[in-house]
Amino acid sequence: MTSEPVQALPPTQRTLPAMLQQAAAQHGGRPLLKVGDNAWTFDDTARAAARRAAALRMAGVARGERVALMCSNRIEFIETFVGCGWIGAVSVPVNTASMGPQIEYLLANSGARLLVIEAGFVERLAAADLSRTALQAIWVVGDAPAAAAMGGVPCRAWPTAGDAIEPEAVLPGDALAILYTSGTTGPAKGVICPHAQVHWWGVNSARVLGVNAHDVLCTTLPLFHINALNTFVQALLAGCRVVFEPRFSASRFWATMREADATVVYLLGAMVPILLAQSAGDHERQHRVRVGLGPGVPAAAGEAFQARTGVALLEGYGSTETNFVIATHAATAADSPRRGVMGWLQPGFDARVVDEHDVELPAGEAGELLLRADEPFAFASGYFGMPEGTVEAWRNLWFHTGDRVARDADGAFRFIDRIKDAIRRRGENISSFEVEQVLQSHPAVASVAVYPVRSDLAEDEVMAALVLREGRGVEPAALALYCETRLPYFAIPRYIEVMAELPRTENGKVQKYKLRERGVTAATWVASDGGRAKPGR
Repeated sequence: MTSEPVQALPPTQRTLPAMLQQAAAQHGGRPLLKVGDNAWTFDDTARAAARRAAALRMAGVARGERVALMCSNRIEFIETFVGCGWIGAVSVPVNTASMGPQIEYLLANSGARLLVIEAGFVERLAAADLSRTALQAIWVVGDAPAAAAMGGVPCRAWPTAGDAIEPEAVLPGDALAILYTSGTTGPAKGVICPHAQVHWWGVNSARVLGVNAHDVLCTTLPLFHINALNTFVQALLAGCRVVFEPRFSASRFWATMREADATVVYLLGAMVPILLAQSAGDHERQHRVRVGLGPGVPAAAGEAFQARTGVALLEGYGSTETNFVIATHAATAADSPRRGVMGWLQPGFDARVVDEHDVELPAGEAGELLLRADEPFAFASGYFGMPEGTVEAWRNLWFHTGDRVARDADGAFRFIDRIKDAIRRRGENISSFEVEQVLQSHPAVASVAVYPVRSDLAEDEVMAALVLREGRGVEPAALALYCETRLPYFAIPRYIEVMAELPRTENGKVQKYKLRERGVTAATWVASDGGRAKPGR
């Protein structure tokens, strides 16, 4: 085993099949991953990819075709993902909190022909019109399907793997996955992630964290996001081991890290205040964790976390469309984080802070962050089926992040706020548009505006201001209940306020900034932590 930094593969080998084969040849029977009760070596993983690929091909899945995947952190997710990559098919992970309308949209938009779905989520398909999709088959993971078909689409139990087949001659620029990220003024956008982009996510993250072959990576984050998928690639390239836990548990977090023998952990902003709210004790230092990735953690919380646990959390900036572009660093003293700093630009990328006309601004002045990569296919290829959205986001050959930042004189970047009308809660991007569409569909609602308000956990909470139709009435608690079967749990508004009218411009556009400034009032209904209504504060 080596402690050398992770190196990028030659350009032609920046594909998932090449990474799997190279890792199997180099590390063979050493352990690579553990998911639940399943543990695979590097050899096992390459073999599983080749065998699942055979089953996919027997089902008619061809190169470039999409396979939707709605599954929690379990081995079948990994097996489907690597099997698709082996034959050049495209994985389409679906957020497991998605309900019928979102599932229908993602299936229709991606054109997926096969859906691999965990048994516990199958009942949600009843609220999706599968006739509007290209779906031809459903594989059910776990319990056998209760019916032979759903919405006219044949269902069958997860099939056994076939005999191993040779990989397709996949190219670094070919799509490996379509990862959906919530739109801000429209429905979710499918980000086309090429093989080389995922390779660079692994390389850059491993370098920032100082990952080497002696490490054990452990994440409680879901595999349907780039963060956890990237953790798998880090382990693959570094020759180390990765453990995927089923979910985040604050009360069992440190026990879980000890059981995994973890040395590197992955946290999101709100998770750290939640952990700090637990009782302090010796158990918080009885572990081998040396570093954590914690983007978006408030500076004070990060300092308190390190004081209590001994674990330094590294800041950084990246998105599904880009890569790990800006970061603090585990190994370089000069890169040591200071309050409010996301980090410094990493090698292989370029960044600008610009005004509304894409004109670069001087240091210290806030503007939109634009990014681009030096290496081919290190960023996403665009938005699937949305050429206009792709051109808009990548105009002038720079990716427009929609985030307002400032760059200090020494090159450090500071996050200011989001320019786009997006909400981030529980580590998820939420489209205000999609929440508004659901609330607007209620017969008592005449108009609605959805926007973020800050919570005590350094993240957004969802608030809705609405006007009722004349002569109609509905309780806010009933509206929240109405959302439960139509929205992911994290998108359901915590705050609802009924107003006589919404603030608007002269041309009728809702002035959400006024609503954000107004925030939660005494007239606001607030959902309790247990989901029961309570009066506003």
